[in-house]
Formats: sequence, structure tokens, C-alpha cells
Amino acid sequence: MQIYLVGGAVRDRLLGLPVKDRDWVVVGATPEQMLAAGYKPVGRDFPVFLHPQSSEEYALARTERKSGKGYTGFTFHASPDITLEQDLQRRDLTINAIAEDGSGNLVDPYGGQQDLERRLLRHVSAAFSEDPLRVLRVARFAARFAPQGFHIAPETLALMCQLSAGDELDHLTVERVWQEFERALGCAAPVVFLEVLQRVGALDRLLPELAALDLARAGAVLARPKDNAQLSEQRFALLTALATETLEPGPAHERIETLCARLRIPNRYRDLALQLRRWQQTLLEFDDADASDRLQLIKGLDLTRRPQRLATLRPCVAALHPERDDFATRLPALLAAIAQLEPRQLMAEGFKGRALGEELERRQLQLCRSPAAQTRA
Repeated sequence: MQIYLVGGAVRDRLLGLPVKDRDWVVVGATPEQMLAAGYKPVGRDFPVFLHPQSSEEYALARTERKSGKGYTGFTFHASPDITLEQDLQRRDLTINAIAEDGSGNLVDPYGGQQDLERRLLRHVSAAFSEDPLRVLRVARFAARFAPQGFHIAPETLALMCQLSAGDELDHLTVERVWQEFERALGCAAPVVFLEVLQRVGALDRLLPELAALDLARAGAVLARPKDNAQLSEQRFALLTALATETLEPGPAHERIETLCARLRIPNRYRDLALQLRRWQQTLLEFDDADASDRLQLIKGLDLTRRPQRLATLRPCVAALHPERDDFATRLPALLAAIAQLEPRQLMAEGFKGRALGEELERRQLQLCRSPAAQTRA
């Protein structure tokens, strides 16, 4: 039994990047030997085991053969006679097909180290064109490593175009499309993901709602929000805002909701995208808006109960309107003043039922109009 560290952990260490997850391949072992050593089985289609102490994944060396459509249409074969080179040959890119043994020696049969030095994303073998998911994966790697100067090899781009021209993309599940898109949103250059998909003819098939984007402008806009725990959500909201900016509000919201429903995108992404599209202009003009518009925004975003939404939306609005160095400066002070309105106090004054709600809104509107609540925070 021989155990090798493989994939992203080796690649990232060679690039001097932090190593987050480690995957291992086991050569010369059977499932029974793995179980006897205390490993826990987790793989259904092929033998993958969890280490009894670290819980890291250890997969038996395997080969694969195309047997159907899509990225799941493969038959896998794992046995003790499968070599490390055979296992590495089935991987997508040469930079992901480097292994490291327990002594730190590298096994690199397909030139991955040279491609790291050349900053090249190049496929390992012609079998690359059998898996449509690799179109998305390579686009994501291009987005992740763009700041390091990586580019896709022409011959790999040709295979990606070949995949996009056929019907293989139709067999990708929406969950996997979203998974790769979401990962790309967290990359250093997320618009490169869309640029690559557009270049190989996959963008209008996988993300048609974003196919008409001005990608150069989108790249500049998405580069502006920084250091926020919700950066991926903000970038998604910005992309949908740009993609729908020529539409009236109704059709714009419908397009965003259609995209989110089709890819089963989490609600937190959908909600922020709709909030930005609905309220960006009012937020931008808040300091000069009339009292009713101010109160409508506060209620529409539920800012009295969820003031954190303001911190998430402000960078998005600023990214769309870089010419404005300040806006909604009066909103924090106004929210603080409205928070002081206590329904219990109004009830003590004799208001109840419908009259209580009407009086609360009247006083909120008065604060939105009051100069005292319009001072800069």
C-alpha cells in the first residue's frame, strides 16, 4: 500500500498559497485492507474512505470509462493493480495531476510543474472532453488564478468549445452549475469565469440571464466591494443589477427570480439581489428624498429590525455609482431615532389596534421629516 497527497493541496503548496483541504490517493490496496486499517467508507460509486483520525478523504487509485451522458456518465474501476500514473491521467488539468509521497518527493508524469511555471491551464488527456463539468471547473480555475497570470492553453480551449457545441452541457445538474458559479464568485477575478464561458460558447446556455452583460464593466464593478463576509452575495447582486439595468422593475425582478429558481440559488443571494435592484436608487438619493420615500425604504428593507442590511447594500450601491463618495449619510441617525419609538409607550397613551399602527407610522413619518433626525451620523 502506497499513499500519496494529490490535487489542489500539492498545487497550492507549489504556488506558495495556503493549503485548505488535502486529498489522498491509495495505490495497491483493496477496500478490505482499508477497512481493516480503520478507515470509514463513504464512496458509493467508487471506494473513498475517511481517515480514522483526520477524517481526510483517501480514495483508491482508479480509472474511468465513459458510459453515458454528463459528468456522472462514467464507469469507475478500482483495484490494487491500478498505478498512480493511471489515476493521475483521469484528472482535469496537469497542475492538478501532481502527487507527493510521504518523503516529499513529487510524481509528475504529465508536466504539471512546468505548467505551473508557465502559468498554463492545460488538460491532461483527450478524455477531458468527455466530462462537461470541466468546462465550468476550468473557467473557475481561470478566475481563481488570473491574478497570478494563468491562462488556458489553446488546445484546452478547443476541447471546451467542442464540449459546449454538443449536448453534454444539457446533462449538467443545476446544482453543479450553481456550485461552480458560487465558487467563482468568491475567486479573485470572478468575471473571468463568465468571460471564459462566453469565449467557449457556454455562457448563453448555462447562464442565459447574464449572457448580455458588458463583462469589462462588470469586472470593474465587482472589483470594488472588498473585505465583506457577504462578498459572494454582493457580487451576485451586482451582476444581476447590471444584467437587468435596462429593464423596468417588474421584468427585472422576474428575470432575477427566474435565474434563482432555475439554479436553486439560496434565498440569501436572491433576497440581496432583489433588494439592490429595488432600492439602489432610493438609497442613493436618500438624503434628498422626501419623508414618505425615506420611510418606504426603511420599511421595505425592514431596517429597524435588520439594520445590518444597510452595511451589506451600501458597498453594492457604491460599486454601481463610484462617482458618489457619500450617500444616505442621514439614514443611521434616522434609524436610531425610529428605534426609540416604543409601541408600549403609545399603548400607555391610549392607542390600540389599528389606531396604534397608524400613530406609530405617523410618528415615524414625522421623524423622517424632522431636521433633528436628518443630522449626519
